[in-house]
Amino acid sequence: MKKKFTSLVSIFLMALLLAGCSSNTAVVEKNKTSEQTNQNVAIENSNSKNNSATKENDNKEKTLINLGALKGPTSLGLVKLFSDSDGNSAANDYKYTIYSSPDEVVTGIVKGELDLAAVPANLAAVLYQKTEGKIKVLNINTLGVLYIASRNDIAALDDLKGKTIITSGKGATPEYALRYILKENGIDPDKDVNIEFKSEHQEVVQSLAKDENGIAMLPEPFLTVAKTKIDGLKTNFSLTDLWDKLPGDSMLVTGVMIARADFLDQNKEVVDEFLKEYQSSIDYVNSNIDDAAALSEKYDIVKAPIAKKAIPACNIHFIAGEDMKKALSEYLNSLFTQDPKTVGGQLPDENFYYQGQ
Repeated sequence: MKKKFTSLVSIFLMALLLAGCSSNTAVVEKNKTSEQTNQNVAIENSNSKNNSATKENDNKEKTLINLGALKGPTSLGLVKLFSDSDGNSAANDYKYTIYSSPDEVVTGIVKGELDLAAVPANLAAVLYQKTEGKIKVLNINTLGVLYIASRNDIAALDDLKGKTIITSGKGATPEYALRYILKENGIDPDKDVNIEFKSEHQEVVQSLAKDENGIAMLPEPFLTVAKTKIDGLKTNFSLTDLWDKLPGDSMLVTGVMIARADFLDQNKEVVDEFLKEYQSSIDYVNSNIDDAAALSEKYDIVKAPIAKKAIPACNIHFIAGEDMKKALSEYLNSLFTQDPKTVGGQLPDENFYYQGQ
């Protein structure tokens, strides 16, 4: 009986010991579960905050920008931006319009229908004077893109004497660049040649096609278009090359992007974001010619095969800040010395040039 009693006590004590171990294990597991639950709650809270921030960025209201460009090199440089805007991946919301003549763009800016616009370089200076400083230039977008072409071999500029040169761009960069180069080479543009202006580049091509001995000045990509329509048409001179041979350090600047000053003052961060996207678009066009050519056709600028040939000769650039100011001021000064009216009667002051934030 004594042995049995001792065995029962031993069994009872062992049961108590096991129960105690089981209880301690349960407490540890409970604590672990509690800690894990707290961690999960923290992670969920963190994820919730991140998701809220992401949704806030996704739902960030975009600024509407009314953007105008001219059919040609300036709009070619913008095609990737157009595409990004259509795909809702651009930082801003762009309502863009491609115009055929500078006059239409000027009207849009003056009436406040456009916030930003690509215009001929000298026309920006004229607008600055006429609007009493209500526009600013943001960047240079195009350097020299003008060429003299005909079916004939023209060895020297003197061979143009007594001839008619058909072109467009009266009162803008094409006219003044041509006049400046002729004068600097001893040719009077009012007496020695006849400059016949058309309202659009397509009209120049049509006139050239009808006249076997016709001579025209055309920008790219319209020169490439003309070569596909006119057998034997050849490039006689690049105005950029002729300009670079003249005394001085100025470059031939064709196009710039301008902004209404009031829009810029109220939306500097937005405009700076536009400039980043614009530079990316220009870089894309110059580096991805096939894709850019396809976009050119999509946006009805020129057909893809034409754009593919023309883009390398379009001299599309992005020049901003101090580099823009230096290049543009030197170019405008060269026009001013020729005729003050070409830049609006006087050279623009410092406020004309946007330097960024």
